[in-house]
Amino acid sequence: MVLGSLYAYLGVAIAVLFSGFGSAYGVGLAGKVSAGVITEDPKKFGQTLILTALPGTQGIYGFVIGMLMVFKFAPVAGPIPLEAGLRFLLAGIPVGIVGLFSAILQGKVAAAGIGIVAKRPEESAKGIVYAGLVETYSILAFIISFFLYSAITL
Repeated sequence: MVLGSLYAYLGVAIAVLFSGFGSAYGVGLAGKVSAGVITEDPKKFGQTLILTALPGTQGIYGFVIGMLMVFKFAPVAGPIPLEAGLRFLLAGIPVGIVGLFSAILQGKVAAAGIGIVAKRPEESAKGIVYAGLVETYSILAFIISFFLYSAITL
């Protein structure tokens, strides 16, 4: 029975840590490029801020799934049953793994979009659209994780 609790906490950790790491890395990539653009033209801060912040959403998705899981199993007195623990683990995997990779890749696309802002600020929306396309897959993973989480009964 203790193994079920271990799997449940591992599911939370995968959801939160992997997506959080990917977001931190992606925001860092875009932030470095933004800092360079801002040193040349501080008026472009607002446009670069949007693109820099976009890769951070995957970390939010993972955090939400992780917190939902904790709120579901925290009130349970005693160990979590093995089957439920495995379900929590499986629920954390999509948002964690896809969040990790999509945030890093979105950071790279956002950095390229910041390059658009640097040279042609009137075209910044195109960079946001490109970065938003990568976001689609993290949203799909979030939805799958949410459906898996919703199916867990204790």
